[in-house]
Amino acid sequence: MDLDTEIESILYIAREVSVYKVPPLRANVGYRAAEWGDLAEPMWKGRLRILERSSGVVMQFEDSQTGELFAKADYDPERPSVEAVLDSSRYFVIRVEDSGRKAYIGMGFAERTDSFDFNVALQDHTKRYKARKNAEVAEPDTPSPHIPVGPKKDYSLKEGQTFTINIPGRKNNTTSSSNSLLNSSGGGVVPLLPPPPSSARKQ
Repeated sequence: MDLDTEIESILYIAREVSVYKVPPLRANVGYRAAEWGDLAEPMWKGRLRILERSSGVVMQFEDSQTGELFAKADYDPERPSVEAVLDSSRYFVIRVEDSGRKAYIGMGFAERTDSFDFNVALQDHTKRYKARKNAEVAEPDTPSPHIPVGPKKDYSLKEGQTFTINIPGRKNNTTSSSNSLLNSSGGGVVPLLPPPPSSARKQ
């Protein structure tokens, strides 16, 4: 297997779509398919495939018989290249780019079910894209600076080791303090605090 071969998955296939020449947008109000001329006479007919690759998602317009590429358009959820028209649910305007040049073409489906499936495929990809971005923000690749790195240090005292604590305002009287904690009979620990008084005094 060639490791340089890019794996791609097919998100959507339309067996037949029609492509139209789109006149310049006269007002910034949106496109209308009725302004494209005779919709029964498209300038091209063929297959549409939406492919997902490691580099992103691309829409490819191909010849239904030979697979020859007619046009392609990258689909970026943050910069959508698909716009629905105002007067129909079966027609869209696609922004295609080639070597930095942009052009707009009209695309139409024969059935509304095809246009519905087309919309669902793009929406599903957009949801997965946003979920991945949110996961990357929540779990960055770099480790948190609050997490210690490297082996844990051993702070326990070894045999024969001692340490001294100096309390401000007190004289260093280690011997007398140590002796006061031991009874004279040889090592029993004397309670430092008296037991709590009883809650009720017997009569």
